[in-house]
Amino acid sequence: MIRVAVAGAAGRMGKANIQAVEAADGMQLGAAIVSPQSSLIGADAGELAGVGKLGVTLSGSLESVINDFDVLIDFTSPQVTLQNMALCAENGKRIVIGTTGLTPEERAELDSYADKMPVVFASNMSVGVNLSFKLLAMAAKVLGDDYDVEIIETHHHHKVDSPSGTALSMGEAVAGALGRDLRECAIYGREGQVGARTQKEIGFATVRAGDVVGDHTVMFANEGERFEITHKASSRMTFAKGAVRAVSWLSEQPKGVYSMQDVLDLN
Repeated sequence: MIRVAVAGAAGRMGKANIQAVEAADGMQLGAAIVSPQSSLIGADAGELAGVGKLGVTLSGSLESVINDFDVLIDFTSPQVTLQNMALCAENGKRIVIGTTGLTPEERAELDSYADKMPVVFASNMSVGVNLSFKLLAMAAKVLGDDYDVEIIETHHHHKVDSPSGTALSMGEAVAGALGRDLRECAIYGREGQVGARTQKEIGFATVRAGDVVGDHTVMFANEGERFEITHKASSRMTFAKGAVRAVSWLSEQPKGVYSMQDVLDLN
């Protein structure tokens, strides 16, 4: 039985992760962590997540429950995630990370744990999204530089980072297949007299509205035709189920930083 801790347990993704852990075979919720300032500390995590009383109370400190779990699921914020990684590494734990909005420096710090602990990090845990990364690379190789590439993403109005981590990962999949560096060819929005589109740029358009869980479309367009790959998430459970799948896979892996592509054997 794998004991799982969920960070950010009072949030939308935290609740979904608790639900997914409880529904999975061979797993049980061992701990649930919220902000130290939360008024929910001491409440039953299962009742909060809508799965019934579990006897696991919300804690304001990961350190205080470090002996109660084997793997941590973390969909919080970059700073909190990196703090949690350090604590997990010190105590021989594993971690599955779905946090987005990391800077290049923060991503480098995350990657530095490759020789310290087993980690799965993904901008999106959805099986469908990760399959789309593979399909996008295939499409880009076939279509080549003759096709303009535009990425359009829509999320709920609470999302704080833009573009989404998933959109950036899609851009990286396309850029990598085309031999480009996304840092050099990405265009994040257009306004005013910006001139004609250059051949090798990859454009991003961001929409924030309502309660949209997550829609992503990558458009390949040429004279006379347009080819699109779209993924639409209608429930956060798709991400939570992917995270649980990663937990199960990670429990048998050596130290290293892995992706959902590794989990799904898509590499």
